[in-house]
Amino acid sequence: MTFNPLTERGIPLDKQLRNWRELDVAPLDPDEVDPYTQCRAIVMNGIEVESIFFGHHLDRFCQDVELKRQLAYIRYIEAQQQKVVNWLLPPIASVLETTIAYEQVAVDLTAWVARNEPDPYLKQAYDFGVLEDFDHLYRYANLFEMVERRKAEKIVDRLTEVMPGRPTKMHHRHPADNVRDPYDKTTTHPLSKLHTLTVLSAEQQTMNFYMNVGPQYMEPIARQLYQEICLIEQEHVTHYESLCDPRETWWERLVLHEYNEVYLYHSFMTQEPDPRVKAIWELHLNMELEHLRVACDLMRRLDGREPEEIVGKELPKPLKFEPNKEYLRQLLTTEIDVTTLGSGYVRDAHERFKKFQEQIHGGEEPPSERAMDMHRARFGGEYRIETEGPHPDERFRAPAGEAR
Repeated sequence: MTFNPLTERGIPLDKQLRNWRELDVAPLDPDEVDPYTQCRAIVMNGIEVESIFFGHHLDRFCQDVELKRQLAYIRYIEAQQQKVVNWLLPPIASVLETTIAYEQVAVDLTAWVARNEPDPYLKQAYDFGVLEDFDHLYRYANLFEMVERRKAEKIVDRLTEVMPGRPTKMHHRHPADNVRDPYDKTTTHPLSKLHTLTVLSAEQQTMNFYMNVGPQYMEPIARQLYQEICLIEQEHVTHYESLCDPRETWWERLVLHEYNEVYLYHSFMTQEPDPRVKAIWELHLNMELEHLRVACDLMRRLDGREPEEIVGKELPKPLKFEPNKEYLRQLLTTEIDVTTLGSGYVRDAHERFKKFQEQIHGGEEPPSERAMDMHRARFGGEYRIETEGPHPDERFRAPAGEAR
C-alpha cells in the first residue's frame, strides 16, 4: 500500500508542544547501540537544524506578521524535535567518537543516495563527494588511535571500511570549481530534490560541528586536522547547495523541507530496530505531517500551485542505512583521480587547481598527511579496517605488515 503524505493528517499543531519531562530522552548506550541507529539520529539532527535555519531565513523576508507568528510556532516545535534527536547521542562519547560517527553517516548516506539517484549529473556529484568523506573517516580513525588509544572499529562495527579515499590534501580546490550546475526544478525527479536537500543538510551539520569542536583539542595535530577538514566540509556545502535550483520560491522550498522530514522519519521508522527510538521517529513523523499540510496550504495560497507538482503523490522507497563496501570499492578504482573544473569533472590536475594547491599548502605537507606520518612513526603502520581484501587501488595498498 502506498503512503501519500499529502493526504494524511498528523497531530494537530496545538497538541504538539511538549514539556521538559517529555523532552528529557535517555541517550543511546554506546556499548549497545546499533551504529546505524546513531547514524539515523545524526542525520535527523542535521535535517532538523537545516529546517530551523531555513525557517529563520524565511522569517527575515516575510512581511506578513500573522504568517510570521504561525511559522514561528512551527519552528519552535521543530526546535523541540531537534533537541530530542540530538540529545539521543551518548553523552560519554568523546568528540572524536562523534566525529567518526559523523563521517560514517557521510560515507554510507552519500553512497546510498548515489546508488539510487536517477539523474546522472547529480549522481556524479555524490560519487565525487563520497570518496572525500571516505578519506576523512580514515584520517580521523588514525587520529583517534593516536589521541585516545582506541580503535574506530568499535564505532563503525565493520559496517563501513576504513581505508584511504581520494587523499584529503587533494580536496582543496579553487572556490570557483566547487560550484555545480543546478537541477531544473520543472523537470527534475522529486527524489532528486530530496536527495540534494538530505546530503546538503548532513554536510552542513558536519561543517558546523567541526567549526565548533576543532579548537577544543589541546593536541596541535588534532586542532590542525579539524581545521583542514572543516575547510573541505565548507567546500562540500557549496558543492551540494549549488545543485538546488535558485528559481525555487520560498514556499516551494518550505514544502520540500517539510516533505523531506516526512520522507526521512518514515524511512527510518520502517527500519529502526530500537523500539524506543522507533517510537520517536513515529511521533515526529506524525508531527511533520501537520507541518507539511500547513506548508502545502501556504504554497497553494501564495504561489497558486499544487504540492504534487514538486513532490509527486507518494513517497519514494525508503532511504536506508546499509553497508556500501562493494560500491565504494568500485568508485575507488574508477573515480579516485577525478577533480573539478568549473561545473564539470576532469581527471588531470589543471593549472587553477595546481596554483590553489601551492597557495593553500605553502610548500608543506598539510595536517592530513602529517597525522598519518605521526601514526606510522608511533605504531609502525596505518590504522585500517579492510573487510573485503586489500585496497582496490594499488597505489593505496599498505605495505606488508602495515594493515592494522
